[in-house]
Amino acid sequence: MDKSTFGRLLREARQRALLTLEGLAEASGVSVRALSDMERGHSLPRQSTLSEVMDALDVDEDDRRRLVQAATRRTTQAAVPRQLPPDLMVFRGREDALSTVHGITDQVTPRGGHVVISAIGGMAGIGKTTLALHWAHQVADRFPDGQLYVNLRGFEASEQPLDPGEALGGFLRAFGVPSSDIPAGTHARGALFRERTATRRLIVVLDNARDSEQVRPLLPAADGCLTIVTSRNQLSGLVAAEGASVITLGVWPPQEALAALAARIGQERCAAEPEAAAELVDLCGFLPLAIAVVGAQLSATPRVPLSHAVRELREAEPRLDALSTDDRRVDVRAVFSWSYRSLTPATARFFRHLSAHPGPAVSAEAAASLAGTGMTAARRHLRELTAASLLSRDADGRFVLHDLVRAYGGELADQEGDDRLGAQARLLDYLRHNAHTANQHVSKLEPVPVLPLLDGVVCVAMDNRDEALDWFRQEESTVGPAVQSLADPRLLALRGTCTREWIGYNEVMGRWAEEIPAARVGLAAALALDDPVATVRSRSNLSRALLETGHADEADASIGVMLGELHLIPPASRARIECEIGFFRCRQGRFAEALQHPRRALELYRETGQREGVASTLSNIGWILAQLGEYREAIDTCEEALPLLRETGDRRFEAGALDAIGCSQQGLGDLDAAVASYEKSLGIFADLLDPYSQVGVLDHLASAQRELGHSAQARANWTRAAELLTTLRSARAEQMWAKAEELPLDKGEKAGPARGGAHEPS
Repeated sequence: MDKSTFGRLLREARQRALLTLEGLAEASGVSVRALSDMERGHSLPRQSTLSEVMDALDVDEDDRRRLVQAATRRTTQAAVPRQLPPDLMVFRGREDALSTVHGITDQVTPRGGHVVISAIGGMAGIGKTTLALHWAHQVADRFPDGQLYVNLRGFEASEQPLDPGEALGGFLRAFGVPSSDIPAGTHARGALFRERTATRRLIVVLDNARDSEQVRPLLPAADGCLTIVTSRNQLSGLVAAEGASVITLGVWPPQEALAALAARIGQERCAAEPEAAAELVDLCGFLPLAIAVVGAQLSATPRVPLSHAVRELREAEPRLDALSTDDRRVDVRAVFSWSYRSLTPATARFFRHLSAHPGPAVSAEAAASLAGTGMTAARRHLRELTAASLLSRDADGRFVLHDLVRAYGGELADQEGDDRLGAQARLLDYLRHNAHTANQHVSKLEPVPVLPLLDGVVCVAMDNRDEALDWFRQEESTVGPAVQSLADPRLLALRGTCTREWIGYNEVMGRWAEEIPAARVGLAAALALDDPVATVRSRSNLSRALLETGHADEADASIGVMLGELHLIPPASRARIECEIGFFRCRQGRFAEALQHPRRALELYRETGQREGVASTLSNIGWILAQLGEYREAIDTCEEALPLLRETGDRRFEAGALDAIGCSQQGLGDLDAAVASYEKSLGIFADLLDPYSQVGVLDHLASAQRELGHSAQARANWTRAAELLTTLRSARAEQMWAKAEELPLDKGEKAGPARGGAHEPS
């Protein structure tokens, strides 16, 4: 899509909504000029801006998909991240703090080093994030290479702090690094992050940090970068080791608090009831978060006297325990309760269900599933909650609950007797079912059996691989917390099934480090439910992830346990797992042992009459025979398999059979025939978009080319194999790099890319 296509679609949607540019600007909060530039094809919106415009237009789901797809930027230029959430339009006060931070910013020059700032101190809701974002937006033009933002979730009661490696993954994706190119470990991700930022001038906002150790891997090292850290802790380690400056925030002084309230509800209204306005901010304890919520509600009810709001806040009980202090005027629960009571009943119910979400940001589809409502109603509720300042939007257009607001929503849900378990079940089912749908476009693994869908779960339409991957990326920050923290025993089956659906995405994107904890959850759930098939499948997923991340001993132990469980599962499932174990043993170099497993699988497939299984397993057997040096038998076995594979349309195992034939031809000394077979196999795997299988064929092809004396071609193919394994974050990449580097360069030939770096797939 291009800018003109998006502009046409936006203009048509606006006209269908019977809105002028001025009307859409007023409804969305986006300027007339910006909307006009979009419609004329001069610009594309950020995701958060697009979400606001689509909400204002109230377009249906099909139109939303078309607009999102048209607005997607497809470019090969270096990505310039723009991750900052929107600045607060009614920001007031903090004059002393702003003077201090601008003085610090003036110290940052291209040659002036890297400055770390910690905006810390005070209770939750004091305005640390608001100040950090306002500061960052004010000076953004001085940092032309972009802005990075992450909520580190250091003090969110419902979940663990964000792992620095996960945060680095988000930063690298913002720089245009494909997920498949991102290394598995935090150390390697940090090295790639520093490499990608070495010549950039950036602002990095690290919000809600737990401690210095969580922050330290996320610091860019380039001169001229500004990092702003917010935390409820003092972060003395950053001060001592990194030279961080410290800004401690307290509550607003009375005059700044009054100015902030007036900015939200109008100066005239405050002037009409000055004593009530003063008492309102006093009852809020001069706390910015509380005043923001009160202001939002008063703005929504312009005829309500301020004295009425004072009376409600004065009488509200009980107080929010999370914010209780020696000063009993600080009653944020009272502020939230007043805000909550102004909601329509349906939106109030929706809000209570949102509190069951375990992640920092929720998509509209996940929110609708939590509440068991349709998308049209869900978007209406989300708009109402955002207008009431109970939700905000992040740079990707998702909805963010402040951790205190989420805690309050959980209290309400308990008081109202809401079915929180049902909401959690629907969220897991949303993640499970839509992963199953996405896997039809993404994964080549055997699908998990289709399960009935719970009532109220949103089904996302996905017509192609890009849309499926976009959905996975949207929810990848949710699925981990969901399967790990929603621990009610009655959710075990859903948690386990969800992990087994997400293995396909983790395999394709090389998310093996993320797969290990997910597979452990699936395994624990299957064991608790005494489900032998699920147990063996989860253990197989765990074994694969352990092998890919270099945990050889633990993987071997897992495989050993799995062998003792095979007799518990039915023949069809056992045959599949036998083949997987054979693959694992081949990866371990234990080929004689590996051969036993597909031969057992072949017997099972023949007994049950599964021609597809017979064909693919013959291909596996032929490949292992070739590794054992039984070349004639390997060729005969693969030639028996090929007609069956072509009959069943199994091109993946057809390519595997051709690879095995090539290995056997090479072993028999017919190198030219071997190269031809390898090239046929490689072509099929390339057509199938199967990079992992391409690696094995490239390895074999390179070895044959080396024997033929074609060193340059051999080195190129081993380098290509290493690059593919690097994108898949596989520990085997080192083996391929070593093979490539063993071959000397020909005279005049240039060295390839540096070993161990991030490589773009060709």
